[in-house]
Amino acid sequence: MTTLHLFSRSPLTDPAALEGLAVVRGEDVVLLTGGAVEALRPGSFAVEALAQLPSTVLLYALAEDVQARRLQPAHQATLIDYPSFVDLSVACAKVISWT
Repeated sequence: MTTLHLFSRSPLTDPAALEGLAVVRGEDVVLLTGGAVEALRPGSFAVEALAQLPSTVLLYALAEDVQARRLQPAHQATLIDYPSFVDLSVACAKVISWT
């Protein structure tokens, strides 16, 4: 894993919230937190943006944020807790927060 890309703004209220996906490459990791988990909402335009990520990119979402919004994710994302979030941050060489 090289870079952890952290997204927290909702793509439903901020069209630029996921612009950073354009620079995600190879073995990078994407983590959706807060409002950014709305990108997993079925029928949202953001689901298509996630579908365009390279197949080697790992996609995670904070389980607490997904559950708080009562989402049934349309896109396959691994749900993680806060300790796993910390583990990802440590395992990656860089962390970029797109907030």
